[in-house]
Amino acid sequence: MIARNLKLCCLLPLLLLAACDKKGEEKKAETPGVPVTVAQSELRKMALLEESVGVLESLADPVVSAEVAGRVAEVRAVAGSEVKAGQVLAVLDGRDAGLSRQAAQAEAGRVGSLSANQTRNLERLKQLRAQNFISQAALDDAIAQNAATENQLSGARAQLGLAERNVGKTNVVAPVDGRVEKQIAVTGQYVKVGDPMFQVVSLKRLRARLPFPETMSGKIRRGMPVLVSVAGSDVPLGGTIGEIRPMAGLNNRSFDAYAIFDNPGAWRPGATVNATVVLEEHTDAVTVPELSVVLRPAGEVVYVVENGKAQQRVVRVGINQDGRVEILDGLQANETAVVDGAGFLTDGAKVTVAASQPPAGAQ
Repeated sequence: MIARNLKLCCLLPLLLLAACDKKGEEKKAETPGVPVTVAQSELRKMALLEESVGVLESLADPVVSAEVAGRVAEVRAVAGSEVKAGQVLAVLDGRDAGLSRQAAQAEAGRVGSLSANQTRNLERLKQLRAQNFISQAALDDAIAQNAATENQLSGARAQLGLAERNVGKTNVVAPVDGRVEKQIAVTGQYVKVGDPMFQVVSLKRLRARLPFPETMSGKIRRGMPVLVSVAGSDVPLGGTIGEIRPMAGLNNRSFDAYAIFDNPGAWRPGATVNATVVLEEHTDAVTVPELSVVLRPAGEVVYVVENGKAQQRVVRVGINQDGRVEILDGLQANETAVVDGAGFLTDGAKVTVAASQPPAGAQ
């Protein structure tokens, strides 16, 4: 009896140990996979972008100078004024120009009367010559005098036209639509011909000057699309790079790219502009969320879920834009790629899909 009890006491721990091992194996077999979220690889347009912060410039900023000498009688525009082409900016004292015009008018009238009299006299001399009452030499002399008088009349009329133009030039006008950038002349100032009075900048067409570092040399080219925007503008304007100017020096090897735009209305020269140049554009590129691409000894990989397990795909990546990465090789469209949790996986690891991300652009 005692021996039997001893056997039972020895067998009982063995049975308990076997039961525990069996439960451990069952528990191990039921261990869930790594929780992950997934997203479908999809086709979309990808662009390689380069950004720059530049400044807006006017295509036309003429300096308005005095075309006649005189004292400034009135200033009608100041710095910051919006002006139209032909609008009067200042008025010069026109009394001297008016007197010059009167003198030119008198001279033109005098020579005109003399020319008319010479013409009538020539007609009479032609009749007398036809009747042989005067010599041919006398007629030729009258013809020469009449031609000289007509030339004098043409000169007098030209001087009159010049005098009238000078009267008009006492009104200093804006050459283009734009804004007065500088007001140089003031009331009472005496100006000579050629003295600067105003600087007007055109607002219709603007140019964005965009600086780039030397490393972008050769990548930024004429004709590349560019989007520009200024502070307070919700909608960027599209254009193209039209000109590139190297700025090489001892300490600076950067360069400037220029793009021309029509002013949408509120943009002003001198404003800071944000620009994005499209270096490359790929349509129908296979893309995945950037969290799907992880680094492994084999290189950059994406884990694809197949039959509840993570299958490692070595990939070659391209453009990274707006949180998505272009896959150039190693993955096809519409494959299920791991997003969150990809960094904890190994090839063949069991996974549990916790959620699936919607396609890019889905609401």
